[in-house]
Amino acid sequence: MRLAHRLLLGAVLVVTVLIVALVALSGVRMGRRLEDLQIGQLTKEARLIAREWTPTVDADALAGSAGAAIGHRVTLIDSTGHVIGDSEFRGAARERLENHSTRPEVMTAVRDGVGSADRRSPSAGDSELYVAVRSPYGVTRVSITPASLDASVARARRDVLISGCIALIAALALAAAFSRSVSAPVVELRDVARALAAGDFSRRPALSAPGEVGDLAVAVHRMAEQLASRLKALEDDDMHMIAVIESLQEGVIAVDARRQIVRVNASGRRMLRLTDPVPFPADRLPRDRTLRESLAAALAGESAEPTEIAVDGQSMMLTARALGDGGVVLAVFDLTATRRVEAVRRDFVANVSHELKTPLTVILGFAETLAAGDVSAEQSQRFAEAIQSNARRMQQIVDDLLDLSRIESGGWVPNPVAVDLPTIASEVSLGRQASALAKDVRLTVSIASGAERAFADPTAVRQVYANLVDNAIRHTNAGGSIVVFGERAENGTTIGVRDTGIGIAPEHLSRIFERFYRADSGRARDSGGTGLGLAIVRHLVEAHRGRVSVTSTVGVGTTVSAFFPQAAG
Repeated sequence: MRLAHRLLLGAVLVVTVLIVALVALSGVRMGRRLEDLQIGQLTKEARLIAREWTPTVDADALAGSAGAAIGHRVTLIDSTGHVIGDSEFRGAARERLENHSTRPEVMTAVRDGVGSADRRSPSAGDSELYVAVRSPYGVTRVSITPASLDASVARARRDVLISGCIALIAALALAAAFSRSVSAPVVELRDVARALAAGDFSRRPALSAPGEVGDLAVAVHRMAEQLASRLKALEDDDMHMIAVIESLQEGVIAVDARRQIVRVNASGRRMLRLTDPVPFPADRLPRDRTLRESLAAALAGESAEPTEIAVDGQSMMLTARALGDGGVVLAVFDLTATRRVEAVRRDFVANVSHELKTPLTVILGFAETLAAGDVSAEQSQRFAEAIQSNARRMQQIVDDLLDLSRIESGGWVPNPVAVDLPTIASEVSLGRQASALAKDVRLTVSIASGAERAFADPTAVRQVYANLVDNAIRHTNAGGSIVVFGERAENGTTIGVRDTGIGIAPEHLSRIFERFYRADSGRARDSGGTGLGLAIVRHLVEAHRGRVSVTSTVGVGTTVSAFFPQAAG
């Protein structure tokens, strides 16, 4: 039932009850009031008649004339209780009336001077109201039937009922207007409250309602403003927190007390191979024993120390922290790159030590022999040449290491310009023709039409060509050929060297650009290679935001390419 209907029905019910109570109460009180007034009137009449009653007056005639004058029954009773005059019973009928000394109104009048009673008359046979007054010669009594009183009361009740109905109609109209004026803003407040509870903070109540309803509307309006402001602040904080969590390289996984994963960032999904949308059970985490034990301990309230775990061959550092509400936050840091760097560092130290140990051993051995002095001039010459050759090799290794370190650390920044590829390629080839002829290898230059210019640092292009040509000469047998080429590519230029050398096995192709890595370490070292040339090439090209690639077939040859992107804009 609507609020307006309830208010209207309540008002009608209250007014109806009041009218019924008023009619009932007014009838009773009015009947009593009329009876009191009537008793007073009858008392006055009885006293007037008592004054006219004297010994010389015929009592029966006085009763008859007085009753006819006032329109009421008049009865004169002597001191013994006998009726000596009655306006309604005359003659023989009066003689047959019983003694009235025991009548209550007569007894009260004799005792107190005035008495009244409302009772059924044994002589008249109906209910009457009696008023008796004591007089010197007996008791004067006047009586009337209550019918006139009842009629007056009925008329009064009817008038009150009519007035009540009129008041009810007026109350209905006023209640309808009041219920609408109250229910309309209340209903609006209800709708606004429901909208706020549903998350629609754009709804606002009207502020024109009267009284307390208007105060409530103002309070709801302020509450909506504060809720909207606080929700906006919470949303901003949540967005910032999500942005921070998603930008972390660490994986962050939030687990609630029911072992449900309620939040996981992109790094956590990637590292732990999680694809299910949150929330999902923690049982779907990788089945690593250490991970499960750390999670169980944290859920029990014991924060675990950082522990290293392995997931799908990747090393990770796991930290589990218990929360106050029974939840857990897991932080996972990928150690794979760190471990790889450590392995590269160990390999680098080992490789450098190995590369330097051989020439140092040769130099030390020949130097000790020369220092002993027991050698011929020819042997001294040969030993000195060996010492000089190995010293140059050590110098080359150190120079390459310094170049590589400078490039990797950002100490060298390329200065790209439009490079004339045919000129640089020809200069590099000319400087290495002697080495190629010494191995009976044909060295040529082939720059395609449209590829005469590349946007790159000239020194870098020259060093890329030089390292690739030196590497190709070392790995190409007599009778082979080497081509220094330049080709037009989409959004840039590709340069490189193509040879018909011994080729590289497929298992080595992914690692040939690593420092000191050699597919055929014995051949490369014997031919004077340091194992750093291709690593330098890769870093030089990547410094231009380019890329290197290699294709090779064992026994057929190898092609190493370097792509330089064209100038932006």
